[in-house]
Amino acid sequence: MAVAQLNGAVITDEASFHRQSREAFGFPTDYADSIDAWVDCMSYLRDEENMTKFRLKANEVLEIVILEADKMKAAVPELLEELTFCIGGINERYEDYGEKPALELVLR
Repeated sequence: MAVAQLNGAVITDEASFHRQSREAFGFPTDYADSIDAWVDCMSYLRDEENMTKFRLKANEVLEIVILEADKMKAAVPELLEELTFCIGGINERYEDYGEKPALELVLR
């Protein structure tokens, strides 16, 4: 299983979330630092688009681990909620295309 880790202790706003995401997922240099751009990048994990440093196999899942998630939740609860919602939506999109869900969120 592929794993990407975000440090929840340093995620205090949307900008810091996107900095962590750029590093953890290897987004392209023209990544727009927005939730829409995050969703776009994470929607191509099994394609040859090179939107992240991960290229998942058909049944593989990318585990997104947020370390010290309690600190992120205290600082930006709405962002954590939005992230959870987006991951669910991305997984539904994969299922709509007849594929297995590609993302799993783990809070530690």
